[in-house]
Amino acid sequence: MLIAHVSDIHIGGSEQSAERAMRVRDYLNGLPSPVDAVVVTGDIADHGLVEEYEIAREAMRYDAPTVVCPGNHDSRPEFRKVLLDPAGESESDEAGPVNRALQLDGLTILLCDSSIPGRHDGYLDDETIGWLEAELSRGDGPVFVGMHHPPIALGLPSVDAIRLTAPERLERVVRAHPRVKAVLVGHAHTAASAVFAGLPLVVAPGVVSTLMMPSELVLPADWTEDDALNFDLPPAITLHVFDGDRLVSHTRVIL
Repeated sequence: MLIAHVSDIHIGGSEQSAERAMRVRDYLNGLPSPVDAVVVTGDIADHGLVEEYEIAREAMRYDAPTVVCPGNHDSRPEFRKVLLDPAGESESDEAGPVNRALQLDGLTILLCDSSIPGRHDGYLDDETIGWLEAELSRGDGPVFVGMHHPPIALGLPSVDAIRLTAPERLERVVRAHPRVKAVLVGHAHTAASAVFAGLPLVVAPGVVSTLMMPSELVLPADWTEDDALNFDLPPAITLHVFDGDRLVSHTRVIL
């Protein structure tokens, strides 16, 4: 099984954001052997605007089943309005967490909404934790769990300061369900891998830009995140190969 992992599109975040996102779409749709699914782990829009999501909707027309979750730059009401099927979405749901499930033949992908409206760090609230536990209790096949915010420090100061808080809430759930085989996240704008709760943790690179490591830069004393972002490096994605038990992940730069 081949799963494409896309993250941090940030439509509106640069003059090239839409072109870069569509370049990724065209690459995936043009593969000789199509992917089985596309997972998009947040920050679809840069300012949470309806117009940005309308562009993103076109840029994410992948020729494969797709599941998307919000990131810290997204706005839940606008995200829902443009990107989600309104069936089953009530008005009371508008500002609540956007948790999504994708059932494939041989794999379930559960994307949790780790965004906190008005903030850049992440948290899995009680509704989301309850949803995740319920979904994991439904069946017995392998599962990937995903969200926007990494649950561990990555050695990137600007990202580590706004990573997932209270990661032990997630760890408790995934350790209780051996069917979880991997955790997929974004937010860092750079490809990375680690271990979390005894599972592979894979961070997808950014589509809009690449975040450089501190050792790669000489930053001013009053630096901001923008000083560490490189918008000239090409967009990149991760391709996950999964055999039902073992995950192998490949980074692909889209020229």
